Amino acid sequence: MSGKKSDTRFDKLTLLKKSENNYPDSPAQARLEVFQNLYSDRNYEIVFDCPEYTSLCPVTNQPDFGHITLTYIPDEYCVESKSLKLFLFAQRNHNTFHEEAVNSILNAVVEACSPRWAEVNGKFRPRGGIAINVTAATGIKPELGFIKNTKK
Repeated sequence: MSGKKSDTRFDKLTLLKKSENNYPDSPAQARLEVFQNLYSDRNYEIVFDCPEYTSLCPVTNQPDFGHITLTYIPDEYCVESKSLKLFLFAQRNHNTFHEEAVNSILNAVVEACSPRWAEVNGKFRPRGGIAINVTAATGIKPELGFIKNTKK
């Protein structure tokens, strides 16, 4: 790797460089940060397992608890994990239905890093005797492995 590339690779990462955490008040104030994928010549999975997701019911304002799993195949960029953590923390005081939460997380990931494929799964704790599981994805999952060079 050339020195110039390594010097600029992390320029966009502002949250990871800070020692203090300023938690955003809402998902709209949070941002996902990305870094360059050095292995964009192959398809490989990245899985974030987030078992402590919380948000608020938009009707009752009571807390909802869930387990979010983000799985994606990166293209040119990867999501930086601390920014994802802060993004999910920003959901804690946000009123949303489970279906909306899963889809908005997927939308944010797609907007931030334009992955080749992504899926968000939310398994939410029962309230009123009913658990809700929601899965949203960007399309058909590609095969893992090296990508054929189609450039001539």
